[in-house]
Amino acid sequence: MSVVTRFAPSPTGFLHIGGARTALFNWLFARRHGGRYLLRIEDTDRARSTQGAIDAIIEGLGWLGLDADAPPIFQFARAARHREVAEEMIARGGAFRCYLSAEEVEAQRALAQAQGRAFRSPWRDGGAAPAGAPSVVRLRAPDAGDVLNDDLVQGPVRVKAADIDDLVLLRADGGPTYMHAVVVDDHDMGVTHVIRGDDHLTNAARQIPIFQAMGWDVPAFAHVPMIHGPDGAKLSKRHGALGVEAYRDLGYLPEGLLNYLMRLGWSHGDREIMTLAEAAAVFDLANVGRGPARLDFAKLDFVNAHYMKGADDDRLTRLTLDYVSAQRDWVIGPEEAARIARAVPVLKHRAKTVAELADQSYFLVRARPIALDVAAQKAMKDGVAARLARLVPCLEAAPDWEEATLSQALKTFAAAEGVGMGQIGPGLRALLTGGAASPDLGQTLALLGREESLARIADGL
Repeated sequence: MSVVTRFAPSPTGFLHIGGARTALFNWLFARRHGGRYLLRIEDTDRARSTQGAIDAIIEGLGWLGLDADAPPIFQFARAARHREVAEEMIARGGAFRCYLSAEEVEAQRALAQAQGRAFRSPWRDGGAAPAGAPSVVRLRAPDAGDVLNDDLVQGPVRVKAADIDDLVLLRADGGPTYMHAVVVDDHDMGVTHVIRGDDHLTNAARQIPIFQAMGWDVPAFAHVPMIHGPDGAKLSKRHGALGVEAYRDLGYLPEGLLNYLMRLGWSHGDREIMTLAEAAAVFDLANVGRGPARLDFAKLDFVNAHYMKGADDDRLTRLTLDYVSAQRDWVIGPEEAARIARAVPVLKHRAKTVAELADQSYFLVRARPIALDVAAQKAMKDGVAARLARLVPCLEAAPDWEEATLSQALKTFAAAEGVGMGQIGPGLRALLTGGAASPDLGQTLALLGREESLARIADGL
């Protein structure tokens, strides 16, 4: 059997972090078994589905590198096929037309609840259709036995057939319901494994009888626990219920986010760092936990920092400049961009995200003359300016403007002055950065360049 998985989001909002993990697990499982991973946009809710949400979902999946193996399928466009299958189910005796009014349905449902059973329509065994009365098409739910979902994550789940309603498959206007459309689409797409959130677990027992009524093979189900916030409660926007694009805008790399998500509820020994290709070679649903996973931003930062260190410098420079352009009001000209490019190989080892990398680059792009913050002003106490004025000729005499040479020049000057670096460093850093964060002074001078460094010192003095 060739494995086929699918990710089937509803385009009523952004691609949230839980949906991204579901897509990832489907992608990994398909790759692990040499199968296909497909995308279906479940856009039957016309009132809430938007083109903007569809674009955001496809863009988010593309940013993560989880492109499907075929163009996306749009559920709404398949309504005629859904109706065709419903009619076939009627002919096979697995479905029927129900002429109950809304009031009669409520009365029958209340009676069923009072008797401790599922809703059963009196039209399930046929009868003469009332003239001109509207009808829906309902599943003729099984009468006896259990519906078994041998779930690949949750284990065997049994639901008594008597607890399953005669579900609506087609509404009075001919529109298919979610339960019906999903089954038809999964069959027609050749889906062999349905991997989705465990909020759909109860749906499996209602969808399996639809497969069986058509004589179709039932796919294997795997219901993955939800992601909770750091406090164990349902995700909120404050605790990570954001669209994938928000994590991108926060400065996370797609490979960092993917590595974190794949380990959020799935384990492979004690390995924390694993590339997409490495995970695809070993991914197994048996190692997906049954309990909800908790979003941990500290762990996400740790994982992303690993990928920041190994990322291509040109790529990080481009991402940093893009971030600054979108998120900061800094003036970045060719000189400033060149300084950032020189600094990225150094600063990327200190940053957990692109946002941090950008903020750590701020000292490079400050406009002259640089205003000193309160702490920097305190560093320029009595005598510091005069000492730094004596330092300038030593820096100007440096044979090259490299970190090692500049660091040695500072040490030699301090020794000649008979003071420690604590009597030089804070004041020099104040003039060079105005109080913005920067690396070691030798690196700071080297990254700013000879001309800019000496000009900033001169401005401050």
